[in-house]
Amino acid sequence: MKDLILSLRPGQWIKNLFVFAAPVFGRVIMEPRPVLRTAAVFGIFCLLAGALYLANDVLDAEADRLHPRKCRRPIAAGRLRPGRAWVWAAILGAAGLAAAAVLDRRVLLTVAAYVFLQTAYSLALKRVVILDVFIVASGFVLRVAAGGFAADVVPSSWLLICTSLLALLLAVGKRRNELLLLEDRGGEHRAVLREYTPVLLDQMIAVVTAATVVSYALYAMDTATVQRFGSGRLLWSAPFVLYGIFRYLYLVYRRGEGGTPEEMIVKDPPFLAAIVLWIAVTAAIIYL
Repeated sequence: MKDLILSLRPGQWIKNLFVFAAPVFGRVIMEPRPVLRTAAVFGIFCLLAGALYLANDVLDAEADRLHPRKCRRPIAAGRLRPGRAWVWAAILGAAGLAAAAVLDRRVLLTVAAYVFLQTAYSLALKRVVILDVFIVASGFVLRVAAGGFAADVVPSSWLLICTSLLALLLAVGKRRNELLLLEDRGGEHRAVLREYTPVLLDQMIAVVTAATVVSYALYAMDTATVQRFGSGRLLWSAPFVLYGIFRYLYLVYRRGEGGTPEEMIVKDPPFLAAIVLWIAVTAAIIYL
């Protein structure tokens, strides 16, 4: 059971917190019904993500044994049988989709799209250069959309753009970490790494970083944003966004990290402080 839980990767469920983005910026996070429905969506994504992780680990078991960290995963290490993993993947996947169907038809369609894209990614699209990072980023955007549907809030275009760009930054940073960590063996672990070079990934990171910062600033100054929040003070939160991104780049380029962004948040106090301060300042501006 311990190995099964580890294979569900509960540490990565922090990504599912993106479902709360639309309710927060839609100013309904203090209302019981939207919060409960969004919390249900969070649980649904935890179930579905766990099922997809199990399936992905079974399919990638041979390749994971070539990775210095992934080789310790229960399925790759031989501590969890593939048959048992498939059974639990089916149970968790069915439970997640059933819960989404009960909650809201739009949520069901969104999570179904998430499952379809992630399954296509595991089976084939992870081998398509550039498209692979877009598929990874799409999971974050679908989380935001599902949270909005559950709370009856329409996410702004700017929120979806900022989310997609931030997710692309994390995905490209992860590819760079894998490429440098595995060196000449990268193509054996992940075929698409043969198509990437450090220079190409550095250029992609530079473009996405600039686009993320500019998009957030434009979102904060947008007329619709000012009207919704009653002022243009959301721009005051931009320095925390800029510092957080710069700190992330520092960790990627100077510390050789980036393979597990969810661990970076917990392990790096300055990075965590930037996120906490951004949340506090943003919440104060929106709600107070």
